[in-house]
Amino acid sequence: MNASELLANTLSPDAHTREDATQKLESASRENFPAYVLMLASELVNESSLAHVRNAAGLALKNALSAREIARQTDYANRWLALDEGTRSKVKQDALMALASPAPKVGTVAAQVVSAIAAVELPQGQWMDVISILLGFVSEQSNTSLRVATLQAIGFTCEALQNKPEILSMRSNEILTAVIHGARKEESSQEVQLAAIQALLNSLEFVRDNFEREGERNYIMQVVCEATQNASVPVQVGAFECLVKIMSLYYDKMNYYMERALFGLTVMGMKHSEPEIALQAIEFWSTVCELETELAWEASEANEYGEVPENESKFFAKIAMPEIVPVLLDLLTHQDEDADEDEWDVSKAAATCLGLLAQAVQDTIVAAVIPFIEANIRASDWHMREAAVMTFGSILDGPDPNVLTPLVNQALPILIDMMADSNIHVKDTVAWTLGRICDLLISTIQPDVHLHPLVSALVTGLQDNPRIAANCCWALMNLADQLGYVEGDDQETFNQPSVLSPYYEGVVQALLRLTETTTSEGQHRTAAYEAITSFITHSTLDTIPVVQNTAVTILMRMEQLLGMQNQIVGADDRNNWNDLMSNFCAVITSVIRKLNDGIQPLADRIMTLLLQLINAAGKTSTLLEDAFLVVGALSAALEQGFAPYIPAFLPHLYPALKAHEDTQLCTVAVGIIGDISRALGDQTAQYSSAFMNVLLENLQSDVLNRNVKISILSCFGDIAMAIGPAFEPYLAATMGVLRQAGAVQPNPLDIDLVEYVSLLREGILEAYTGIVAGFKNTPKVDMLLPHVPSMLELVQRCLADSERTESTIKLAVGLVGDLADAFPNGQIKQFLLAEWIANELRMKSRVSPETKKTVRWAREMVKRATA
Repeated sequence: MNASELLANTLSPDAHTREDATQKLESASRENFPAYVLMLASELVNESSLAHVRNAAGLALKNALSAREIARQTDYANRWLALDEGTRSKVKQDALMALASPAPKVGTVAAQVVSAIAAVELPQGQWMDVISILLGFVSEQSNTSLRVATLQAIGFTCEALQNKPEILSMRSNEILTAVIHGARKEESSQEVQLAAIQALLNSLEFVRDNFEREGERNYIMQVVCEATQNASVPVQVGAFECLVKIMSLYYDKMNYYMERALFGLTVMGMKHSEPEIALQAIEFWSTVCELETELAWEASEANEYGEVPENESKFFAKIAMPEIVPVLLDLLTHQDEDADEDEWDVSKAAATCLGLLAQAVQDTIVAAVIPFIEANIRASDWHMREAAVMTFGSILDGPDPNVLTPLVNQALPILIDMMADSNIHVKDTVAWTLGRICDLLISTIQPDVHLHPLVSALVTGLQDNPRIAANCCWALMNLADQLGYVEGDDQETFNQPSVLSPYYEGVVQALLRLTETTTSEGQHRTAAYEAITSFITHSTLDTIPVVQNTAVTILMRMEQLLGMQNQIVGADDRNNWNDLMSNFCAVITSVIRKLNDGIQPLADRIMTLLLQLINAAGKTSTLLEDAFLVVGALSAALEQGFAPYIPAFLPHLYPALKAHEDTQLCTVAVGIIGDISRALGDQTAQYSSAFMNVLLENLQSDVLNRNVKISILSCFGDIAMAIGPAFEPYLAATMGVLRQAGAVQPNPLDIDLVEYVSLLREGILEAYTGIVAGFKNTPKVDMLLPHVPSMLELVQRCLADSERTESTIKLAVGLVGDLADAFPNGQIKQFLLAEWIANELRMKSRVSPETKKTVRWAREMVKRATA
């Protein structure tokens, strides 16, 4: 079979033919990669070949160069860069020639190939003339197809290099000139204008210097504003997208343009009959509101510390509010009755914008919308009723609760009644609004007045359609979260019934009924289980029987489901089974945490089911994670009573620890070692050798995600704290690893690395803290003496860091206190008398009371150890 036929077959409607062709192409790429890419490139540029075959060739070529996963992308880049110069040149030449193809789709695919090659080579300092070549093509006035495809190639290249702005910023002047030239209103081809506007959108990150210069900025803004009035709808949409991005990148430069043009253009844009245009104009104001909410928060932070904020708000939203609120309220009434729930439309965008506006302008929104709500909440047209409720629900986050309280008190009885509205869309929005009230303004709900009718309405709503049921679950969950007992409250609060106690059994039973109905769909079934979990977590002493009964019900369901796994047919069944098991695990975890050692009578049954589930899960890592989290909770609850289950469980834990490519599963598995160590205490010693070997081995892995390695370091601390001096055989190796990790210094310009090193240091401090605690007050404490300098060196490095976090300060100062406490008789006096320690232990003004307590304690310990 020749290449053309093979490529055509990858697009075949017949699944078998398609898969066969795809596999043959994949094996061709593995067997002889140079021949494979040359074949695809020559097919792409072949004008006598069919357009759909050329497209398939171009896409296969692009997919051989770029991938979403970082690891695979690196492999693909290295494979391409390993090709000889002749092969690469030929492929690049063919891709550039294909840009001129009169078949428009071929030009676009060629543009994707060019940008995929550029994204690999430019960061390596190769193919440096590609931008010059493309800019030359753009000025070929006679060939419209070439200009369009070339502008697309520039846009795609800018998009691919978004995270490396330094590579293209040197060429920003030329790129901008070419792109703006194509986007001007004088350009005769709308295809060129569209490609140019889209390229401009992708290049906005790179043209910061141009935006600093007023003349250039004015010209860019003029071209974009004129493009919002273009005769072509896609060009208008692209222009508004540019305005959204310009506002988010260059907010501080927008004052002049808002007054002159943007304000009017975007308000008119929101009223446009074309939804795509209206959506982007609404997005513009949503962006303004988000930015100004963030700036207000920064200003209040700065004010608290007597500083001047770095950026100041221009209050565009507050100034524009009288103009934009009426437009948004009108758009809320344009609901599409038949729209899919996940379909984004103008009324949903307007509701989101109104919510963001409420956060930005706070109290002033209330008076602006109340007349609309009052006029329409009882309207006969459901569109008006739903819009009125949506407005009310959207403004609950932002204004002062004291301003909202009288309004909510007035509205609650009306909203509770509206749960029986004749229209499904109205009921859905009412349930969501009640959920928001339960979440944000719980103080407005008077238990003796509102609670009974509210809970009754929400429980009745559980029998409604899935969306309404899901919103009712969410509202009930919020009620439990806000009104129930909170872990950490005093014992007296737990012993007293909560205002929700009378409803506990009825609500949980109704939620359990909802989850067993045959129509129970994934999304609202999960919402119901989340609500059950919330009621369990926040239960008080009098409702513990409800928790126990729920546990028994869920365990029975788990047993039934495990018995059904042989009946699973197809992916949908499997996903449904997995989702249910995840929900069961979440509920059982919350039951264990609530009952603590009271879970003992059910422990055998739980562990038996978990081991069956782990076997059944196979390689489904999310299910394994869920099962492991239940094991972790059970070990914490039973403590040394968990010991009998360990021999049966460990054979399942080790494979997860060795699944280096699965970051999440490996992290959870490492956490379980910590849980088991804390639970068993000194009994962990019999397993410590196996634990330490696998953890140290994991640290050597090149594949394992670096964040898992942080969890491993703090896990060393858990093991050492559990087994105390029995940690001696691992002390030298562990301290060596920790010292080495503590020496890592990030490049201050690499934000990701700075953040990683901060977390890494916290992990090391946790490990040191556990090790010191393990050896403290034991005959072997002196074994720590050789390691004191390197521990204090890390503490000093952490505390000297201007970007240090509060948790780092607490851990670092705590470690100084622990060391002083471990050596109270002056053994490390010379280290503790260092001037930097005295400075750090002076009271910190900007820290929480909790950290201040740690600082005070550390100061006392140091004083005693240096007396």
